[in-house]
Amino acid sequence: MAIVLTPFARTRLFPREPRGNTIRDCTPEAFERRIGEQAPLAVLEGYAPFCRLHVHRNWTSTRCLTVPITGDNRHLLRSAYEARTKGELPVLVRWFEGVEPPVAAYLVVILYSAAQLEKEGAPIDGDWGIVGCLYTMTPEEIPMAPVTMMRNALGVAEGGSGVALDRTAYRRSVGFWERNANWRP
Repeated sequence: MAIVLTPFARTRLFPREPRGNTIRDCTPEAFERRIGEQAPLAVLEGYAPFCRLHVHRNWTSTRCLTVPITGDNRHLLRSAYEARTKGELPVLVRWFEGVEPPVAAYLVVILYSAAQLEKEGAPIDGDWGIVGCLYTMTPEEIPMAPVTMMRNALGVAEGGSGVALDRTAYRRSVGFWERNANWRP
């Protein structure tokens, strides 16, 4: 099974200007090679048949993706309208500034099938494409953000996957993201 790093994930996980909240101590090439060659600790079902999650122990100094919201840090939350790419519409996002989470214990790699990536206009030379990665303390998926679920439901033309909104999964996501937020250095 050939796994490749997609251009979408490369720019998000390995930006030109490295940031503290992206993958550390690893080049994109070394990351792709390790994910392709090392068997995952677990393979989890994704939100659709074309999505899989491969769980790996974190071999880098990459920090957790999210931080619990508490009374002590709530004042550090920020928000803005942002787009992930130039072609997408901006959506409301929020994050912490001024916090530093612990080093993640696991990297949960999000994979899409080659057929799905072709459908989305992003063909790959492989069987599976890395579209993202979650940095976590537990070997499980962080719920997809509610806005990402909505974007997916809007379809490929709006930067999504075309998967209909699952109301139960959406409510579970809201429950998680009401209590947690991403962070930025």
